Amino acid sequence: MPPRLQLLSRASAAILQPSYQPLAPFLYPCLGQQRAASILSSLSDNKGAYNKRIRVGRGPSSGYGKTSGRGHKGQKQHGKVPVGFNGGQTPDHVVHGPRGFENRFSAELSPVNLNRIQDWINAGRLDPSRPITLKELASSRCIHGVHKDGVKLLARGKDELTTPIHIVVSRASAEAISAVEKAGGTVTTRYYTDFAIRMIKRGQMDPIHSLQSRIVLAPATEEGAAAAADALVEEKGRYKYRLPDPTSRKALEYYRDGAHRGYLSHLVAEGHGPSLFFRTPGMGRKGTQRRVSRSGGQAGGGSENRLW
Repeated sequence: MPPRLQLLSRASAAILQPSYQPLAPFLYPCLGQQRAASILSSLSDNKGAYNKRIRVGRGPSSGYGKTSGRGHKGQKQHGKVPVGFNGGQTPDHVVHGPRGFENRFSAELSPVNLNRIQDWINAGRLDPSRPITLKELASSRCIHGVHKDGVKLLARGKDELTTPIHIVVSRASAEAISAVEKAGGTVTTRYYTDFAIRMIKRGQMDPIHSLQSRIVLAPATEEGAAAAADALVEEKGRYKYRLPDPTSRKALEYYRDGAHRGYLSHLVAEGHGPSLFFRTPGMGRKGTQRRVSRSGGQAGGGSENRLW
């Protein structure tokens, strides 16, 4: 039988130190870690970790004997029936068609909340000193995938936002805009397409600027013209594709609205609204003035019958 480790350690210590006095045997259990063998009998899985398998056909006492819960005779006892099978006749979903309504004009947006952005900043996964776009949100895994219409900023956890951020998203709620601006940051909403989102994530398209968002005025001098030309050439060499601008009336009116912090709000003249269809109240046609009668009312009808 090989010698025990405790005896070998005592012998080596006695050789090195002649004055070594071994401890009493009853103190040995207190020196090292002791674990009872009964711990194996107390191990168990967490509650709800797995479901107990139901054993059928094991006698009537189990409650699942004889027919094993399938009932008596019939197609469902002898095999499985496909979902929607109606005895061989035309299925109901074919006869009556699909039910419900699907809005083809609804926007598919990926939501992101302010508290999650603040957590990512605290963890060092987002840089608040640079503009936060959908590219940074997707690459840092702050959002898991970007839908075809972009990202919408929501205000959950707005009290947790303490860092001023400059974020560029597709849309933003009013509470989120006020919370970001209260913290000293800015919110800019701009238009994205499905193709633009894919190219931005690959680094082949500018995530912020387009032709309408970056307006280059005609330079007055030749030096300014040369500098502007060099800037355009550099931008074309950096990105393969150009970020598109909206063409539909609904998208144009949204991004022309300053309340939404749209990037096209600079195109709206002072005193005018973002709508492209309805004229702003009080603003007549260009080059015309309303005729005013001597009594102070508008000529050609009573003013009380007008909308504005």
